[in-house]
Amino acid sequence: MARHPVMKMILHDSDSDDKLEMVTTCAIEMNKLNSEESSGVRRGSIQGHSVILRNRVQGHERLYRDYFAEPPIYPLNLFRRRFRMNRTLFLRILFMVENYDPYFVQTKNAAGFTGLSSLQKMTAAIRMLAYGVAADAVDDYVRIDESITIVSLKRFVRAVVAIFSNEYLRSLNNDDIARLLAMGTNRGFPGMLGSIDCMHWKWKNCPTTWKGMYSGHVHEPTIILEAVASYDLWIWHAFFRLPGSHNDINVLERSSVFALLSEGRAPPANFSVNGNDYTMGYYLADGIYPKWATFVKTIPSPKGNKQIHFAKSQESARKDVERAFGVLQARFAIVHGPAHLWKLEVLKDIMKACIILHNMIVEDERNANELDFTYDTMDESLTAIDIPERSSELLQFINTQHCIRDKEIHSKLQVDIVEHQWNMHGNY
Repeated sequence: MARHPVMKMILHDSDSDDKLEMVTTCAIEMNKLNSEESSGVRRGSIQGHSVILRNRVQGHERLYRDYFAEPPIYPLNLFRRRFRMNRTLFLRILFMVENYDPYFVQTKNAAGFTGLSSLQKMTAAIRMLAYGVAADAVDDYVRIDESITIVSLKRFVRAVVAIFSNEYLRSLNNDDIARLLAMGTNRGFPGMLGSIDCMHWKWKNCPTTWKGMYSGHVHEPTIILEAVASYDLWIWHAFFRLPGSHNDINVLERSSVFALLSEGRAPPANFSVNGNDYTMGYYLADGIYPKWATFVKTIPSPKGNKQIHFAKSQESARKDVERAFGVLQARFAIVHGPAHLWKLEVLKDIMKACIILHNMIVEDERNANELDFTYDTMDESLTAIDIPERSSELLQFINTQHCIRDKEIHSKLQVDIVEHQWNMHGNY
């Protein structure tokens, strides 16, 4: 057998015991290398890194047979329970994400091995969102390793936000306001556009230098979500970024919930109650919110049957946003437990993606026998108002802010709704 040039050089230099020991060691290592090359064993790109042959093709075939074949092994009701949505909606999202991000398209690597399919990557991302599990929890079934699962999750939520935000996190248009006003009138609250509140998401891996800023009344780092939800659990407004040390009023001052209204670009929300006309819709809120014309709060110490009846009705209807929070956290357990990722931008994408998917599921599963709350029509008439002078635009903005924060209108509206509620239900 021909000797390696290195071995020839060592033997030529010296025949000492040390040199012979080096030659023996070198020969053993070369024999190992030659045997591995002849057997086709993959060594990987990282020295000492073990390679697990997961058989990704077999994992894709098993996943396809279980849920996507005709007929599937597991019925559609189990698909909905495990993926949190109907199969048709899942495939619609899969198609859109594939077209948006080529990362989810199945390819072959430089060695000719078939990569993971879009079904495997999206299933891993959905399971992490739905169950809040660790990144390697689905490895033994989907055949996808931890690092690729994390990358798939990040790219999936980023794609969902980019593709569906304009439709499923849009501002209210004329058709939306008309439907919400009709819903509010049917429930005894003319002019109601939903209910508003905040929830906290614990941040386990918050950087140490930020922990004091993000810790509030729960004494743990949290991030605050402000949301507006309607009776059908659709989340119309989501503002997620502020540290947990803030209260609801601080969050309100920073959020964009009244941005279009302040700029004069919001569609009109005209309604009448108890014989009085109003031009701005309102949200039901709890006691911490200020006495603005756009909020209707309960009466802390109601006196008399009218106020008692109104307080019960307001507190009952205000639970819409809390029900929406509960369903969101039950549907996507990742926002129920502590957040384990490090970057705030990734957490923002995860929260927004969960809200978008929540709204898509609400739309997909809405009962057709109930009122028409499809919210599909996108109103094109919502455009900016052309104001010729900057001074007049600023004046309009200031006047609108005064109207939003008008305490007299707040008190008057509350009295009118108390009378309206009593006239509707109090004399039964």
